[in-house]
Amino acid sequence: MSESAPKVLLSGLAKKLVQKELLKEPAAIAATDQANKQKRPFVSILIEDHLIDPTLLAVICSHEFGMPVFDLTALEIRTIPYDLINQDFINQHHALPIFRRGNRLFIAISDPTNLKALDEIQYRTNTIAEAILVEEHKFADVIEKIVALRESESLGSLEDSELEDLDILSDEDVTSKLVTKIGAETDVDDAPIVRFINKVILDAVNTGASDLHFEPYERMYRVRFRHDGILYEHASPPVNIAARFSARIKVMSRLDISEKRVPQDGRFRIRISANKAIDFRVSTCPTIFGEKVVMRVLDPSNVKLGVDSLGLEPFQRDLFLNAIKKPHGMILVTGPTGSGKTVSLYTVLNILNTSRLNISTCEDPIEINLQGINQVNVNVKAGLTFATALRAFLRQDPDVIMVGEIRDSETAEIAVKAAQTGHLVLSTIHTNSASEAVMRLINMGVPAYNIATSILIIVAQRLARILCTHCKKRVEIPEPALLKMGFKKEEIPDLKLYGPSGCEKCQEGYKGRTGIFEILSVDTAMSDIILNGANPLEIYRKATADGMWDLRRSALEKLKAGTTSIEEIYRITKED
Repeated sequence: MSESAPKVLLSGLAKKLVQKELLKEPAAIAATDQANKQKRPFVSILIEDHLIDPTLLAVICSHEFGMPVFDLTALEIRTIPYDLINQDFINQHHALPIFRRGNRLFIAISDPTNLKALDEIQYRTNTIAEAILVEEHKFADVIEKIVALRESESLGSLEDSELEDLDILSDEDVTSKLVTKIGAETDVDDAPIVRFINKVILDAVNTGASDLHFEPYERMYRVRFRHDGILYEHASPPVNIAARFSARIKVMSRLDISEKRVPQDGRFRIRISANKAIDFRVSTCPTIFGEKVVMRVLDPSNVKLGVDSLGLEPFQRDLFLNAIKKPHGMILVTGPTGSGKTVSLYTVLNILNTSRLNISTCEDPIEINLQGINQVNVNVKAGLTFATALRAFLRQDPDVIMVGEIRDSETAEIAVKAAQTGHLVLSTIHTNSASEAVMRLINMGVPAYNIATSILIIVAQRLARILCTHCKKRVEIPEPALLKMGFKKEEIPDLKLYGPSGCEKCQEGYKGRTGIFEILSVDTAMSDIILNGANPLEIYRKATADGMWDLRRSALEKLKAGTTSIEEIYRITKED
């Protein structure tokens, strides 16, 4: 410290800590000076700069000032009489009324020398204020919970509100209000946070987004939407309010806003009209700069369940429908996350959904509600797994069973046995191709003879973006490149290929998606191959020799039809 700088005189808690040799004098002077300049509590500076352990500080203060220490984690937030004191006062004086008994009001403080706050509370509330000592870091957590609770109460239940009636601001208006109000040190009016989240949700619904990503980084905050499988940046609000965004969404989803160290999953619903509601599945994940939140939009109106809307080629469609008509056996759909497997299975369910069949599904989670089908949501914490649900289904006289995903050997074994005992079983499995699904089941412990005698077809699929019909443009591709892609030389002269352009009616030249399929039919010849222990390559060669189109061949057909572009073909299929 320079000679010209005024000397900071230690008093109160700072002096006590130095006398007890718990804090060195230079550090105490620096913390006191910082607290005075920033108009913040001295205790907050100590804890924030890690100068002393918060629990030790509370114990020392309790002994020195004769005040009891109260554990704020045991307090029910909703019982706090915070309506007695406004947020301005709490921020300014770092004091919070936590409960009232008659005319006595008990005040939580982390600094025992904060007597000015007690005097002002007594004057404002006409009560006898009694101080209770709390740990500084727990005090800050309680304040954050109160802010989030007030935030949720200001809007009410989203499930019962009309989306059209939400208070929506333009992006510029929202951002400016967030900066001026949230960035201020004074009273925090969180209505802009509520309006911003509502607007983002409304934009996602109106534009047909499938997912919303809220992502905090060191110097920026980013909101992105997923359209047709690709993420696009939608907004970039101030990074200093990242915690408020995650808190708001967690309140809407009924998650624990105080838990930021582990991932959480939840959901909420928005009612658009008397006959339509949209569900949102929410996932939070802690990152080094805050919590990332991802919302999945579960809008049934965006899902087309007709078999003609899947994108199957005519002969693939026949294979697909013939398998569905079988009274028993297994239909497996394979592919990575986001490849449209769930929609394919729901299409089958929609076709089979008649009063003559008992159909049961176990899913994680249920994405589309279908009337007339018994749908069970997996709950691992409660002991309701895929295997548990499957066993229950088999005792309830089922005709058709859908298992959301075969993840383990137990589920695989039960599903295969169900397919062998007179039931039609539908499920998904994570592999890159249809032929690899057989090896995946074998690796799970399912005997080859069970696979050969139970599986009807294995469907591998991807989703390709569809070129916008309003702006797609002709492109010329050199013959060597076309031959490398898989086109035959005699096909090339008649090819008319198109690429993306971009207009106000699409996203970068694309609008919507269609399926790309390979369907492996397990007939007698294929069963023999599997029984003889064939590897995926041998199964693939046999299937293609028998007329199966692999993903690349099916994609080329979409390219010939002008449905998609070369860039999409390379993006979704492996290059040879």
